[in-house]
Amino acid sequence: MATLYDAPADELIAALAEELEDRLDEPDWSTFTKTGANRELPPEQEDFWATRAASLLRKVAMEAPIGVEALSTAYGGTKDGSNRYAVAPSKRTDGSQKIIREILQDLEEEGLILTRDGEGRDITPEGQTLLDETAGEVIESLDDPDLERYA
Repeated sequence: MATLYDAPADELIAALAEELEDRLDEPDWSTFTKTGANRELPPEQEDFWATRAASLLRKVAMEAPIGVEALSTAYGGTKDGSNRYAVAPSKRTDGSQKIIREILQDLEEEGLILTRDGEGRDITPEGQTLLDETAGEVIESLDDPDLERYA
């Protein structure tokens, strides 16, 4: 049986996003919000909310228990000091904690993750099953001659 570690991350996240798109409701404000202080514009992807939710679900499963602050650091980036208006050294900035927290709460309502008191978020058995089944489907869809190693 394939696990989330066996499937390529980008293809697993894309397949998970398709699964989660119908299950999660994207808030109205998300189309106007930047994903971090290092960004100039909001995301332009049509399915940004589902893609970020899939990515967060995978990251929680791999690094559990993990909190919002650690996830914010992981989804942050570099704010270039020499952008259009300023000349200064680059700085490290965190991603938007509001977006991460909202998505984690949505995933928790769906029963895919849970909150451990004082430790952070962890994956539920239902969430792990969804990840593993989706990983199996992704691996089957690949044109990899080495597929028997996953059997």
